[in-house]
Amino acid sequence: MLRDYLELCKPRVVALMALTAIVAMFLAAPPGELPWKILVLGTFGISCAACSGGVINQLIDRHIDALMARTKRRPLAAGRVHPWQAWLLAGILLVVSMLLLAKWVNLTVAILSFLALVGYAGIYTLLLKRATPQNIVIGGLAGAMPPLLGWTAVTGRVEAPGVLLVLIIYTWTPPHFWALAIHRYSDYAKANIPMLPVTHGMALTRLNILLYTLLMIAATYLPFIINASGLIYCLGVTILNGIFLAYTVGVYRNKNPRYPYATFRFSIIYLMLLFLLLLTDHFI
Repeated sequence: MLRDYLELCKPRVVALMALTAIVAMFLAAPPGELPWKILVLGTFGISCAACSGGVINQLIDRHIDALMARTKRRPLAAGRVHPWQAWLLAGILLVVSMLLLAKWVNLTVAILSFLALVGYAGIYTLLLKRATPQNIVIGGLAGAMPPLLGWTAVTGRVEAPGVLLVLIIYTWTPPHFWALAIHRYSDYAKANIPMLPVTHGMALTRLNILLYTLLMIAATYLPFIINASGLIYCLGVTILNGIFLAYTVGVYRNKNPRYPYATFRFSIIYLMLLFLLLLTDHFI
């Protein structure tokens, strides 16, 4: 049962989100001056909000999850956890998150975390996911918020560098998810989810993956342009961008079914390394 509760929280997704928030916290503070209380309680509070969103997402999607090979073994879809138990878990996580952030971090990050949860679990999952093939583009902002939450946890303000980190993840999201959507085309078609490959075909989806990758690459240089990062980040991200572009060009030009999933997997590694580059650059 505990393992099922953990799975409801989407721990791997939350871990990546927490990493981006932690890096943003360090970037927002001068080297060596990040308060440990903010780091620990801020990370835990933001992670609890993200976990709550993951649980609500699976509650809303449990019927379509049961139709898809990738998700049919999830605790709610498989019937191992009752919906009321999941609602209780989501509520507890949300309350813990809001109390921690509002009382011991700052009110701004608590409000932004709540809005991000509503955007992801409510606007994206409940409405956009079922309504439009642009669901990822419109709803991606909520999932891109963790760096801004981390930044705001330290500063108490919404500032340009934190927003630029959000922009990087926001432009990364479409090629990341559309690559998975190509790989899992039959799942989305069976569940009647209007992902771009289902509604507009593979050719247009492959083109959009490439175009959004170019947009993402442009966004990754913005921290360097505004002097929020240095040469180490610029050189490192150039290498990462070259590899990512090679993957997406492969998706665009090659109909080999292995390319989209390989691109999806690399995109996760890419985002992790990009934020670790930002952190390394900050301390060197």
